[in-house]
Amino acid sequence: MIPDCELEHVTSAGNAAGTGARIALLSRKARRDIEEVVRQVEKIETATEPRFQEHFVGAMAIPHKTDPFPLLRQHVMLPAPVNAQGSGESRGSRRRRRQQQVH
Repeated sequence: MIPDCELEHVTSAGNAAGTGARIALLSRKARRDIEEVVRQVEKIETATEPRFQEHFVGAMAIPHKTDPFPLLRQHVMLPAPVNAQGSGESRGSRRRRRQQQVH
């Protein structure tokens, strides 16, 4: 969800939703422009993409769970990307608590 891009292209949008709502409420021209943009929106059904959930979960991590982010890495130290399954450790390597037997 956060692309790896040159930092000079990154800006804060602030309260964009609130600002947009005020503009739409106060300007008929802005509402017409918004309605035109809405008609041009192309809906993509993510449920039909078999690996969408995997991509989405990976993108939720900051930085991206599996993308190396080479541009951002030039400016800050990032943790090493982990494997696509998640934790970086195999399932078999986790320790399990031994259950105490009660007599």
